[in-house]
Amino acid sequence: MKLATTAKLPKKTSTKVADPDNPAWTEDMLGAPVLKRGRGPQTTPTKVLTSVRLDADILEFFKSQGSGYQSRINEALRMEVNRNLTGRPRTTTRRRVAA
Repeated sequence: MKLATTAKLPKKTSTKVADPDNPAWTEDMLGAPVLKRGRGPQTTPTKVLTSVRLDADILEFFKSQGSGYQSRINEALRMEVNRNLTGRPRTTTRRRVAA
């Protein structure tokens, strides 16, 4: 007959050492959690992310004027749109229909 053996439980050791110079953090010490994500609500209309292929010299011209070149390109395009909308009447082109 075989005798049953029982495994001994491991000794309980504490890895925490009481250090008066470095106390454990408490919820009061940390305060309320602060979550910051993104820019928050926008005050101006949302812009559309797009991809536009520009000539290298045009892009270099706007970049050479300093930071904010994308906004300057947007303003130049806006001025062109406004000039075309208010400067000349819109005409429609008729298509020839094959008979």
